[in-house]
Amino acid sequence: MPDDRDESPAERADRRWNETLQEVRVAQTGAQILFGFLLSVAFTARFEELSHFDRGLYVVTVALGALATGTLIAPVAYHQLLAGHHLKPQLVKAAGHLVSVGIVLLALTVTFSVLLLLRVATAHWIAWPVTACVTGWFAICWLVMPSLLLRSKARRR
Repeated sequence: MPDDRDESPAERADRRWNETLQEVRVAQTGAQILFGFLLSVAFTARFEELSHFDRGLYVVTVALGALATGTLIAPVAYHQLLAGHHLKPQLVKAAGHLVSVGIVLLALTVTFSVLLLLRVATAHWIAWPVTACVTGWFAICWLVMPSLLLRSKARRR
């Protein structure tokens, strides 16, 4: 796809890397805060009262939170290992894939966190439709709206 920027491949890779880092900073912060909160839940008095299902849900949610956090931090590790090896375009591409996977894992972590919280804090039946609405909203904001923008751009061409 042609770009109207007047930049060399190296400049483009540098720009895209900086843009990726800005995106990662936002997602990383959310993932780390949520993961830290999830870790603390097991040390509360109320944790002992959770049903087997809710404890299983908690384990899955913590695992997803760990995976999201690790995946969103991975581009930094890649950069540290690959710096000076003249692989910036490959680094940018790999980091983009990691951020995409990390965002999916973060969305799943938030979804399961909402489900767990609502199952514990309210009547169990309300947790499911509210969680479905939250998940639907994520899908609209993170998938549907960007897809509509891409289609709109394609139609204008």
